[in-house]
Amino acid sequence: MSDILHHNIKLPKGAIEKETTTLNLGPTHPATHGVMQNIIELDGERIVSAEQTIGYIHRAFEKLAERRPLFQITTLTDRLNYCSAPLNNMGWHLTCEKLLGIQTPKRVDYLRVIIMELSRITDHLICNSIVGVDSGAFTGFLYVMQYRELVYEIYEEICGARLTTNMGRIGGFERNFNDTAWKKLDKFLVEFPKAWKEFGNLFLRNRIFMDRLIGTGAISAERALNYGFTGPNLRAAGVDYDVRVHTPYSSYQDFNFTIPVGTTGDNYDRFLVRDQEVWQSISIIQQAYQKVQEFKGAEAEVYHADAPEYYLPEKELVYTRMESLIWHFKIVMGETEIPKGEVYNSIEGANGELGFYLISDGGRTPYRLHFRRPCFIYYQAYSELTKGGMLSDAIMTMSSLNLIAGELDA
Repeated sequence: MSDILHHNIKLPKGAIEKETTTLNLGPTHPATHGVMQNIIELDGERIVSAEQTIGYIHRAFEKLAERRPLFQITTLTDRLNYCSAPLNNMGWHLTCEKLLGIQTPKRVDYLRVIIMELSRITDHLICNSIVGVDSGAFTGFLYVMQYRELVYEIYEEICGARLTTNMGRIGGFERNFNDTAWKKLDKFLVEFPKAWKEFGNLFLRNRIFMDRLIGTGAISAERALNYGFTGPNLRAAGVDYDVRVHTPYSSYQDFNFTIPVGTTGDNYDRFLVRDQEVWQSISIIQQAYQKVQEFKGAEAEVYHADAPEYYLPEKELVYTRMESLIWHFKIVMGETEIPKGEVYNSIEGANGELGFYLISDGGRTPYRLHFRRPCFIYYQAYSELTKGGMLSDAIMTMSSLNLIAGELDA
């Protein structure tokens, strides 16, 4: 699975000759998803140097976006961090709304918060359970995956999809949440906290697990900021930056929650930060659920903004009203021009600040679109994080950084 080369290091006269090994960790290694190659020089099992390479799965999303109307780009964002696809969708729709000047109703904001925090939970759930697998503990992964399925069932009720969801629309959602979706959410909020507590009991004070993670893959706050770290990886290093608090969007200012912060920036602190963020997400969902229930009458049926130029009308209206048919035709055929402008909008993605830099020249598609993918930034630091550590630590570090192949190499 890995190619190995042996060579000698040239040393000064009189010094003992020392042999090192060069090993290709990836791209075929299971932990590297067929995308990431790491050329590692080893002195025994200790890493002397590492050089990372990407480019095996590049899909040119940013270039593809230049030939698509805004609403069709949603399906591209699904395939960035596919462990939390709805977060990508919401981030993109918020960017479009910023350019188009669309103001969403409060109920739409709260519904989005529920979906975004569910997505954050599934992402952290996958990341932390995979760290457990890479340390040799498979049981925790199998246990919590049941609850990811519960979240995916909620997605199915809302949009009909599970993994790459195409969730929501510019201005809101395609449809209102049905009764089954709310019942499934109720079930999740009752059952999952118990399971997550048990998952924590398996790992948080497990001596073998702690020995594998504590002190490995560490980065200081200064170095993390220099690289451009955000999200849990930055907060684990002691910096309490969170886009939801620093630049609130989707009415996040209406919720009470705390930002978990670590101190050492090592693999164990990253695990702890994500563990605590899941508890905060559960609290936010409960608060948003309560706020949604407070809407009565006609307000309880609102699930999108009044923006007919960009929001696809319901099929029933398309079949019965000429105005809705016209708007449907104009949007689908890409005949609705977008205003000129240049915007950057970011959200707190599950693994860091996910940003969209959109330039419009007034045409029907973006003139230029850039995705700020947090994984791409983290991976630049991989060499520094693994140097001097053991080979086995390199896998743990890759997992705890939460490197998602689709987002890394978009």
